[in-house]
Amino acid sequence: MIKEKRRQQRKRKRALIISLAIVLVIFIAFMIVWNVFTVKNVVVEGNELYSTKQIEEIALNDEYSWNSLYVLFKSKFIKSEEVPFVDVMEISLDDPHTVHIKVYEKGSIGYIYLAGTNQNAYFDKDGFVIETSEEEIEGVPRVDGLGCDKVVLYEKLPIENESILKEVLVCTQALKKYEVVPETITFDSSGNITLRYETIKVLLGDDTNLTEKIMRLPVILPDLEGKTGTLHVEDWTTDNKNIIFREESID
Repeated sequence: MIKEKRRQQRKRKRALIISLAIVLVIFIAFMIVWNVFTVKNVVVEGNELYSTKQIEEIALNDEYSWNSLYVLFKSKFIKSEEVPFVDVMEISLDDPHTVHIKVYEKGSIGYIYLAGTNQNAYFDKDGFVIETSEEEIEGVPRVDGLGCDKVVLYEKLPIENESILKEVLVCTQALKKYEVVPETITFDSSGNITLRYETIKVLLGDDTNLTEKIMRLPVILPDLEGKTGTLHVEDWTTDNKNIIFREESID
């Protein structure tokens, strides 16, 4: 009887020691997380439309975001609020004090204005509508003359003439590639293209030699800075390489 009682006391003592050890381990782990994993640096990459400060404020947006481990686990297990023009934000830790945010922005190459809703519909290189917003994003041109009054998010621009859509995509991609993105791109009923750069209007004509015409603009446009007029590129071919600029008032 006495032996059994002592055996039970030893068991309770061992159980108490184990429990205290577990509590101690948990406490030490908590103190490490609490004191070591503190946000001191934030590294942001891949952002163009948003500033580094804006991305930091979006990712570290609550009272516990001073803790880097909390920020990491929150990004993994809690669905974040959607951010316009951002596809994904991947969060990792470079070290216990440094949060690394990699931003994948939606690749807008143009937008159309929807008068009925006072919204801008942004589309990607394949012609799919990826965002609608009242914002006008710098460096993304407005495309006029396509006759689109309504769009469906994540579906292609509703342009009946497939050749016009192809022309839009070739034009916008080439302008971005050669870093001569205008303020507006206008298509008339015949598919002729007009670009507008502040006080310069560029007539590209139809889609004949379209990419080759656009390739000439990075060389020509810097020489026209401060001037007002129309640049005629519509008749350019490999045989007729004349490009004429007429100084005149433009609409």
